[in-house]
Amino acid sequence: MKIARFSHDGAIAFGVVDDDDLVVLQGDPMFAGYEPTGERVPLADAKLLAPVIPRSKVVVLEDADDDGFLFTLKPNTTVIGPGDAIVLPAQSDDVVAHGELAAVIGRIAKNVTAADAGGVIFGYTVANNVLARDLQEEDAQSSRAMSFDSFCPLGPVIETELAAAPEVEGSVGGRVFQSGDAEQAMQRINAAVAFLSGIFTLLPGDVIVAGASGDEGALADGDTVTVEIAGVGALANPVRKA
Repeated sequence: MKIARFSHDGAIAFGVVDDDDLVVLQGDPMFAGYEPTGERVPLADAKLLAPVIPRSKVVVLEDADDDGFLFTLKPNTTVIGPGDAIVLPAQSDDVVAHGELAAVIGRIAKNVTAADAGGVIFGYTVANNVLARDLQEEDAQSSRAMSFDSFCPLGPVIETELAAAPEVEGSVGGRVFQSGDAEQAMQRINAAVAFLSGIFTLLPGDVIVAGASGDEGALADGDTVTVEIAGVGALANPVRKA
């Protein structure tokens, strides 16, 4: 099931994607369930938004070892939706994009086991993990480099039933820079939920950016970057200077 968050006629709502329509829901299905209002909105008439705004955090998995995962926290102000602009900060001359699979937490999770982790995941979405590579090298860590506003596009929807490791493709202006899969990400998400929830509480709406294979794409003013994950959809964002 694909869940969209969208605006239409000046209101923000949630809906289930049904072919070319959105079946409008009474509220956020993460909290209110899937009760329809009886209204349908053509997808062509809706503006898709970031499918979730994390209540507290975006967690980007960077590496794993025998002791767990290395990760960086992005503030929720990095999140933008489909069609929103990625803003290149004045502090950096080397901003890159990398398409990744992201898991959306649907229930409060503290000290969850890997075996039970699937029960706290609401679904999956596309993440564009934007990074100022030169600042990462300057700082010898990723916190500043990943934390600028607009550096975490999410969307276009949340897929609640992603069963297989999907293919991931990233392109800038139609030129493909990334072609890989999210098999490793799918395999380690449950372990990551267990590890992270043993450190801090994961809240409904929190996002874990879990990775995907493939190269990064350099971004410049005037570009449009698109990340597509099979079974979830395509996330496209223009790029502009600050």
